Amino acid sequence: MPPTTYAIVDLETTGISPVGDRITEVAVMLIDGERVLREWSSLVNPELSIPPAIQALTGISNEMVADAPRFAQIAKDLWQMLDGPVFVAHNARFDYGFLKNEYGRLGFRFQAPVLCTVRLSRALYPTQRGHGLDALAARHDLLVANRHRALGDVRLVWQFLQVARREHGDDQMARTITRLLKTPSLPPQLPREQIDTLPEGPGVYLFYGLNALPIYVGKSVNLRERVLSHFSGDHRSGKDLKLSAAIQRIEFEQTCGEVGALLREARLVKELQPLYNRQLRKREQLVALALANDSGSLHWLEVDQADPGVAGAWFGPFPSRSKARTVLAALAAEHGLCWKLLGIEKRSGPCFARQIHKCRGACVGEESAPAHALRVATALAPYRIKPWPFAGAIGVREQHPETGRTRVEVFDLWRHLGAAGDDAELAEILQASRPTRFDFDVYRILDRHLKAPAHFRRVLQFARMAVGCET
Repeated sequence: MPPTTYAIVDLETTGISPVGDRITEVAVMLIDGERVLREWSSLVNPELSIPPAIQALTGISNEMVADAPRFAQIAKDLWQMLDGPVFVAHNARFDYGFLKNEYGRLGFRFQAPVLCTVRLSRALYPTQRGHGLDALAARHDLLVANRHRALGDVRLVWQFLQVARREHGDDQMARTITRLLKTPSLPPQLPREQIDTLPEGPGVYLFYGLNALPIYVGKSVNLRERVLSHFSGDHRSGKDLKLSAAIQRIEFEQTCGEVGALLREARLVKELQPLYNRQLRKREQLVALALANDSGSLHWLEVDQADPGVAGAWFGPFPSRSKARTVLAALAAEHGLCWKLLGIEKRSGPCFARQIHKCRGACVGEESAPAHALRVATALAPYRIKPWPFAGAIGVREQHPETGRTRVEVFDLWRHLGAAGDDAELAEILQASRPTRFDFDVYRILDRHLKAPAHFRRVLQFARMAVGCET
């Protein structure tokens, strides 16, 4: 083990949700190298009933915790043990998330470097399949006592760390743990507290240089982890290296989920035009094509003028008109399409492709306009902007993984109408006038979300211009 202090932690709880469930038992083992500095454990009164299945699994009953201290009563002593050491747990996100929520209820922000021994086992033993505690015990012949009790499981994790150290040596253990911790080398001009205040939930972050406008806007479902990745990887990415040299401060906005974060990022980039968000900034120049089914002709328009919520066929986006022409020329050659109706050329009489026998004759009346339009739509199918698949507006409900706060992102005809935190806000959004401009970023974000069948089935559907909803 690297020469630092670790706190091996295990919790027993009333369930699996850090927001709705509570801790029933906590155990901590403080270690320094090979030395065990302290063992500590306590039952905790969760202030709610323990489900029968959980009682059967852990052996902790409602009667056992009735006179146990509440979390608030052990919070100070526990904080003193966990403040400083690396937080070690098996499936660490579970234990760490519960403690963050318990301290959050008391008005404190718990933060620590985290080492997950599930990830450590996978890194050290990549050919093995099982990495749960039972699998580790069987694989390494560990002594199992009081399984599913906090102190018993802490001791099991400690045995695994000792075995792994003997089998792999101090150097490999140190390298692997350092990599898993992703300890960043922070830019010297960036105050450490800028990192310490970052939450681990979803949202957007803004990097600022010396000026008032941000130089970069990003999003993540874990703000702290994503921001740190910019600095831990600055030796690999030229952009991250430049950001590390320029950044002076960080701001962030929390959202309830990934969709909210993606929407907020896209909007901020458009509004603020950060220097390093080149890809999103370029979308301001995107173009689209509209196909007239009766005449078979294509019409150019800026992508935000497309309206896939109404009848017609819309295709795009293309980075520029010249790029779209290149695509159309290739499709025309492959499918025998008319250059004049595609808008590639303007001339009287037959198009150039017809003169070299590459057009089926729509320009001279030998192919009907509707037939040509159908072939154009077929050829452009990979570029089609999908029609709106619902009868009215929809809502995507997201819940913050730590606070439990929920918001509903509301959409209609691929437009983002707003976000509602309660029924009154939802009614106001549904009754307000709709945005008139099509935003391809909103389309892309929602389309990707709805491609997951589970997400598609769970959307809230609303009657257009009405408040009532059905699920």
